[in-house]
Amino acid sequence: MPTRRRRLLLRIGVVGLLLSVCAMGGLWWLGGQLLAPRPSVIGAPPADLRAIDVRIDGPGAEPLAGWWIEGKPGRASVLLLHGIRADRRAMLGRARLLAQHGYAVLLIDLPAHGESKGDAITLGARESIAVTAARDWMKERRPDEKCAVIGVSLGGASVLLGPQPSGFDAVVLEAVYSTARQAIRNRIAMRLGDAAAGLSPLLEMQVGPRLGIPVTSLAPIDHIDDVGAPVLVIAGGRDRHALPAESRAMFERARSPKSFWLLPDAAHVDFQAHDPAGYAAHVIGFLDQQLDQGTQERAPGTSADTVTRPSP
Repeated sequence: MPTRRRRLLLRIGVVGLLLSVCAMGGLWWLGGQLLAPRPSVIGAPPADLRAIDVRIDGPGAEPLAGWWIEGKPGRASVLLLHGIRADRRAMLGRARLLAQHGYAVLLIDLPAHGESKGDAITLGARESIAVTAARDWMKERRPDEKCAVIGVSLGGASVLLGPQPSGFDAVVLEAVYSTARQAIRNRIAMRLGDAAAGLSPLLEMQVGPRLGIPVTSLAPIDHIDDVGAPVLVIAGGRDRHALPAESRAMFERARSPKSFWLLPDAAHVDFQAHDPAGYAAHVIGFLDQQLDQGTQERAPGTSADTVTRPSP
């Protein structure tokens, strides 16, 4: 082989190696960004909430920061759980809606978010410990009342990845990923196109070394049938973070009584802000039915399993 050709092949090989190293380094950096804490200074609650600041201790974990709204006697308590890289302020609209209907409301910052400390976002694994601590705190505060939870994206995954049955009397899941693997694939496809989804294993393999948690264990869909409470699954028809098919599969796996609400034109957005009237009708209606009347008092001819779309 001529010397010039050997040199050319050597240079191509070196460039290819450098590009591979850079690509791997970029993916490692991206994985770190996805799991990095998102602290924020929250400050005092809005005056109209009539909420108080609370700090909730959990076993072997940093205290959780939150706001508590005292509800009317005889009404249930509802825990609000925000999505990834957000904080309790993302749930203010829901808190106001629930408070208007007399519910007691607890808004918390999940670990590694807002004013709750944490060294990494764990895709629902360690966050599930916070869910249990917050639920127990509500039950101690109002021992004679029922309790429910509304979890958005990461918040909903944190409910399902905790010990089951969940200990809640009603569960609302909004845009929750079915498995961490699928969530990673979705995000790569969104940013780099469907053809690049084959890169997802390079991000998946980082979960174990970074968090000490096997990525295969982060599968909320595997636990929804054991949640031990009526479930309302809400999905956006244009959601590319948690695909509508994933939400439908979650609904199919859940036990009765259960409901499914699809917002056809919604992406991975705040569903309550996207359709305030529809959200009030579906979510408050679901909570009122499951927490106040109970499943045995459902109106004649009404199925325990319902599939609904936005009100006209």
